Amino acid sequence: MARILVTQKLVAGGDTRLRASGHEVVQRNDDGPMPAADLIAASDQFDAIVCLLSDRISAQVLHETTTLKVVGNVAVGVDNIDREAAAAAGVTIVNTPGVLDAATADIALLLMLSTRRGASAAEADLRAGRWAGWSLGDHLGQDLTGATVGLVGYGRIGQAVARRLEGFDATVLHHTRSDTGLSGWTASLLGLAARSDVLSIHVPSSADTHHLIDGEVLAALPSGAVVINTARGPVLDEEALADALFAGRIAGAGLDVFDGEPHVNPRLLEAPGCTLLPHIGSATVAVRRAMCDLACAGVLAVLAGETPANIVAP
Repeated sequence: MARILVTQKLVAGGDTRLRASGHEVVQRNDDGPMPAADLIAASDQFDAIVCLLSDRISAQVLHETTTLKVVGNVAVGVDNIDREAAAAAGVTIVNTPGVLDAATADIALLLMLSTRRGASAAEADLRAGRWAGWSLGDHLGQDLTGATVGLVGYGRIGQAVARRLEGFDATVLHHTRSDTGLSGWTASLLGLAARSDVLSIHVPSSADTHHLIDGEVLAALPSGAVVINTARGPVLDEEALADALFAGRIAGAGLDVFDGEPHVNPRLLEAPGCTLLPHIGSATVAVRRAMCDLACAGVLAVLAGETPANIVAP
């Protein structure tokens, strides 16, 4: 029998598989990230950890362990886990690919529509009593229908976004480091930006993608363009984004993720044309339950000596 630590509360039903496994499950009854010192201590007391993306599974946590075999991350991105240290310690990582693609793609479309149409500013005017009634020239936005949308990254979520945009008669382009061989591939990121009414980010956070969308990329966007980020905060240079918004070089931004969450850059809170969401891309009951279940299933498979499909490559 193995000992499994669950670092934070899971959604109702998300731990059913763990509870039925016969292993000892220790649930930390907290909604916040587990403190680093506690994680370090736990790494030498448990065979498996099921964690959330706000838990930092650092090199120190992994170097201290003599018992840990697997970490199950209830997220697709694993930038909260030191993968190099995990590989060195012989610790397997499993994540939750596939189950949140549709929900995150839906949020990307929501942000595109909101920013193109200025929905957040219009709602703020209504709630503040600034709306005096319908006017022909009031709250004019831009269409998503017929727009050119540039997708930075073209994995499962990026492709799900592209499928949804078919209903808007949009021209969909994408940029990846290697040629996808698919229609719309654009070799240059700056070239993609220059053609995009909407630039939407769909790449993981890593050293290679840190501030990938920087001031130079933002400067290449056409006047009136908007930027969407449902990937990870560090991919986008938020100071450069705020500069572009306040200068009026771009029309808006729709962000579901932030650099340094839960901190939000105060300049973005004041910037015009922004729709800001608190990282709700996968936040549906069914999807969050499926994420928990998939991470737990991967953990149990590794403990059983199996190789689950959701192993993260070292």
